[in-house]
Amino acid sequence: MTATIHTVAVEKASGELAREQQLAWKLAELATRAKEAPQDDEAVAMAKNRIIDNAAIALGAANETAVRVARADALASQGTGSATIWGLTEKFAPVPAAFANAVAVRFLDNDDCYLAAEYSHPDDNISPIIAVGQQLGVSGADILRGVVVAYEVHVALVGTGDGTGICLHKHKVDHMTHIAAGTAAGLSSMLGLTTEQAYHAINFAVHNAISSRQSRKGDIGAQKEFVPGFSAEISIKAVHHAMHGLKGPNPVYEGVDSIIRRFLNGRDDESAVYKIELAEPGVDALANIMKTYPKQHAFEYQGQAIIDLALQLRDRLPKQGDGIDLDRIEKIVLETSHHTHHVIGTDANDPQKIDPDSPRGTLDHSIMFAIARCIQTGEFHKDRAYQMTRPEKDELRALMARIETQFDQRWEDLYHDQDPNVQAYGGRMIVTLADGTEVADEKTRANAHPGGDTPWQRADYEAKLADYTKDLVSDDERARFIAAVDGMDRMSGDELATINLIVDTGRLEAPDTRGIY
Repeated sequence: MTATIHTVAVEKASGELAREQQLAWKLAELATRAKEAPQDDEAVAMAKNRIIDNAAIALGAANETAVRVARADALASQGTGSATIWGLTEKFAPVPAAFANAVAVRFLDNDDCYLAAEYSHPDDNISPIIAVGQQLGVSGADILRGVVVAYEVHVALVGTGDGTGICLHKHKVDHMTHIAAGTAAGLSSMLGLTTEQAYHAINFAVHNAISSRQSRKGDIGAQKEFVPGFSAEISIKAVHHAMHGLKGPNPVYEGVDSIIRRFLNGRDDESAVYKIELAEPGVDALANIMKTYPKQHAFEYQGQAIIDLALQLRDRLPKQGDGIDLDRIEKIVLETSHHTHHVIGTDANDPQKIDPDSPRGTLDHSIMFAIARCIQTGEFHKDRAYQMTRPEKDELRALMARIETQFDQRWEDLYHDQDPNVQAYGGRMIVTLADGTEVADEKTRANAHPGGDTPWQRADYEAKLADYTKDLVSDDERARFIAAVDGMDRMSGDELATINLIVDTGRLEAPDTRGIY
């Protein structure tokens, strides 16, 4: 592979940077010339796995309030397009379909991840790419290429080691900015746009996808789940307008009033520099998707390895009947990275994170909850983990209060290691029993991670699909859908509507309330 690390710096004077030197142009070149490059068979197979994963988590959240609202929003466009919504047989316009699907995919916080200089859920790109592909009747191979390109760009912007990547969260900018860039690039590649069209699409999308991280603070609401829906809408419209020859704000990354200059490092340092590693356009097979990690547990990524560790340690704790004798646990200490300690651990100093009556959007970002629930029940299921009786909550509250996280430089160094083969998001857990005995172990990576104990294969994605859709979808419909995804390479036109999992044994619920439409 002939990847190149590109330097991205802010202009000293407006207009001094040639278009071909701009990051958006280089991303556009990668996207539009991808059709000339050999396809990486493993990357294409992984794209199919992530489409199956999207179906699982979208329908697993199908009757959650925010998802019901997003789906209902799309009903006004029923019959006006060729895009599908997970679970439904009807056809819709691509923007509302993509919005509804993207919200459903994100809701459980169980979609795939990639963490480096920035945080990301790269499968946020899939919903708009499928919706537009269905609308325009492209080939299934085009859709798969679009997904692979979107992952390639998204992961490159997040960082691939050696000091690369553009960090957004440092400046309290939400990671929607990178989603939009990836989606615009993926759509451009799928549709066979010119490099100039793709360039303007990326400029449009990135410029309009700046938002603050307040959605992840305070009384966490639906904006957190709606972010990929807004990104999908912005990106589809960006590509649509670029196809008409309209120009996006440029240079969106390097301009004197660009996102780097006004929102990121350039705000305080006019000489700020970022580095982005990109494959050679039209030459290299694109495989950044293989660096990304699936989620086994419905919890934020920094907790994945810790959940596996807690379940592993549970087998060594004192038993009481069919469960664990929680009264014999004196305390639990987790030594871990700054993020896990400060954001989802006890250093967050957030009383809601040790209160089992808190909303799910808080509990799925509390490592104290995750550890306690694993030890209490011996599992961490997307539904059962968050559905608790009053006696369970009382027992859980007492255990959560005995859990403490501690910053440990070793785990911080692993968290920020620039070598993807070393980088880890785990910790060491020490359970002290009432008699002073200590039970301890550590885990660097989640089991499902490509470098974990049991990296996920196709069978794991299919098992997740069966689990998450068992009350909504028949075995026959699941088998049909999986076969359709496997055959995407040979599909086109109306056949693309089969890339949808139809609810045929359960019910999709409407919102309980009424809005404007």
